Amino acid sequence: MRVTVLVRPKDGILDPQGEAIDRSLVGLGFPTQGVRAGKVFDVEIATTDPEEARRIAGELAERVLANPLIERFDLVVA
Repeated sequence: MRVTVLVRPKDGILDPQGEAIDRSLVGLGFPTQGVRAGKVFDVEIATTDPEEARRIAGELAERVLANPLIERFDLVVA
């Protein structure tokens, strides 16, 4: 089962990459008021149970894919 893990900086954490992208977009004439840069991971979990896939993906996101001090993550089970 495929799970998409979306990792983003927590609110209040500085995001230099997002700020640089925002400045570039404004410089190109786009009316942006902020950009937050993150990461996307598509993980194939060896199960057919959506709840089990969510549990495993949550554990691996907490332990490996995201830094829980400065990042949060969302899971999308497909």
